Amino acid sequence: MNVQPQEQENSYHYGVMRRAIDLIDEGGDDLSLEELARRMEMSPAHFQRLFSAWVGVSPKRYQQYLRLGHAKTLLRDRFSTLETAHAVGLSGSSRLHDLFLRWEAMSPGEYARKGAGLKILWGWFDSPFGLALVMGTVKGICGMGFAAETGAEPTMADMRARWPLAEFVEDPMALRPMVEAAFSRKGETMLHLIGAPLQLKVWEALLNIPNGHVTTYSEIAKSIGAPKAVRAVGTAVGRNPVSWLIPCHRALKKSGGIGGYHWGQPVKRAMLAYESARSEDQ
Repeated sequence: MNVQPQEQENSYHYGVMRRAIDLIDEGGDDLSLEELARRMEMSPAHFQRLFSAWVGVSPKRYQQYLRLGHAKTLLRDRFSTLETAHAVGLSGSSRLHDLFLRWEAMSPGEYARKGAGLKILWGWFDSPFGLALVMGTVKGICGMGFAAETGAEPTMADMRARWPLAEFVEDPMALRPMVEAAFSRKGETMLHLIGAPLQLKVWEALLNIPNGHVTTYSEIAKSIGAPKAVRAVGTAVGRNPVSWLIPCHRALKKSGGIGGYHWGQPVKRAMLAYESARSEDQ
């Protein structure tokens, strides 16, 4: 695996955020900038710059988004029924996914071939959430996984196992324009979705959740016409191959619990906090 210095730096930055999550969970009251910086073994100025570069808001303000109870706040204040999600997204940044993502799905027959005859390019890239493995075909990005919590080798093995008969070729240079557009959200990003029919329905429903909002697994089940299939929907959400871009992190438990996440719950919490801070700052 060839990881560039920028990727290594960003993995370090996510590691700092991961430690901040642990510290905030341990404590009750908000920690001051000076105290957080001291616990991170950084100067306050350095820690402040790191936070600003990563999420664009101060550490003090960001703490409210990292708290364990933030999922309940999101369900109360930023919940979307998928029937009304389109109407909610008619203005502002909530239409972000409509504006910068386009997707094409494989046919059921193509999916059943487990990637046979398919050439998938892959590479490791910088992301706001640590080291990211991105995979793509000539039609667009087909896979995105995060290694910060799970490790690089398990992440690679997990993604390759989804299409075991495909030809995998390391070519980060070919993928880089798509990846940069995806993380900067500038320009249009094509997705190539490879999944079973039920999975495709669930992933399409996830794409209808407005930026900065959340929904529940049961709401997704209702939106695809299978209100009793909450467990199957949860499994399909967990099998989403293009994490972050297909926003499975926006699916929460009806109880207000944050729920699981394939690449580790800290990554899910960081994604929700990142979007919450940015959407409210716009």
